[in-house]
Amino acid sequence: MDMRSRVNKALKQAMRDKAAARLSTLRLINAAIKDKEIASRSEGIEGSVSDTEVLAILGKMTKQRQESARIYEEGGRLDLAERELLEITVIEEFLPKQLDEDQVTAAINKAVQDSGAESIRDMGKVMARLKGAYTGQMDFGKVGPQVKKRLCSGANS
Repeated sequence: MDMRSRVNKALKQAMRDKAAARLSTLRLINAAIKDKEIASRSEGIEGSVSDTEVLAILGKMTKQRQESARIYEEGGRLDLAERELLEITVIEEFLPKQLDEDQVTAAINKAVQDSGAESIRDMGKVMARLKGAYTGQMDFGKVGPQVKKRLCSGANS
């Protein structure tokens, strides 16, 4: 079952269960997917949004909510922070399990080896391999500096 079908199935179940908070979050996910589909059509790309694109959308939504929750906590609005964290739990149901530090390091090393990367100039090749294989499973904002460090230390060895 593709990601969009999973979201729609969960949305229908939330309606039946009268789970308002869950339903609201699922509608936001659906809206984000539809927005991406409309944007793709305006760029001349026909067809539905791929599962990889849906995973990227969900990852972005999670990051946005984490940032919002942090800001709300700093501002003393714990009620709003809690709502953001609840939305994160719903969104994460559709994301694959996150890789731990050792798995991320192993994935980086494999991507560097498979791409034949030798210097920082090859960082794009490595990141493209990682994004192709691990979308939704790792935070690429944190992985980027690790790849850079690996490529710089590899050049010095």
